[in-house]
Amino acid sequence: MGTQDIYQTVITYNKMKTAELVQAEIEKGVDVNRILNEGLVAPLEEVGKKFSDGDLFVPEMLAAAHAVKEGLEILRPHLLRAGTELKGTIVVGTVKGDLHDIGKNIVIMMLEGAGFGVEDLGIDVAAEKFILAAKEKKADIVAISALLTTTLPSMEETVGLIKEECPQTKILIGGAPVTKPFAEKIGADGFGEDAPAAVAVAQQLLGV
Repeated sequence: MGTQDIYQTVITYNKMKTAELVQAEIEKGVDVNRILNEGLVAPLEEVGKKFSDGDLFVPEMLAAAHAVKEGLEILRPHLLRAGTELKGTIVVGTVKGDLHDIGKNIVIMMLEGAGFGVEDLGIDVAAEKFILAAKEKKADIVAISALLTTTLPSMEETVGLIKEECPQTKILIGGAPVTKPFAEKIGADGFGEDAPAAVAVAQQLLGV
């Protein structure tokens, strides 16, 4: 038993076993960063690659993300005690006028699995709420999602307001109707076409 076994439970979507094995490794005295990187981050990266290649679909990716989340719940207090630094703080929400959150929730779990601290603002989030949270949390990135084409004007307005109020904060956008040309047009710093891409772009934006 070891971190490779945790890896296997993630890629086979066994969230209860993932938590059990993480606890067992902690009790054995295995370094918490090793458990995180080898047991939780590595399989999530594999799942993300398979999703991007079309070999896995949303239900499988969501199941793997849930398994990692269960492991992180056990591991997080030990990471904090060990002084493990977060790679960055990201404020995430679905844009004003949009009530969809499945994609957002997958992105959040994958960001957490990759070592970011995440503040979830939920759905139907006004620009002012993004700005307030970004300032309070000293966010490195504000990530905004949308599923409805009708909310793209709201996303454009939100991005503009955040850039005015929080010029040092990077802005990452994504969702079904969002494209890279649109992201560039409205001045976003990054665009993620899916959850694994969003994590990769966040890492690139912060150089981690």
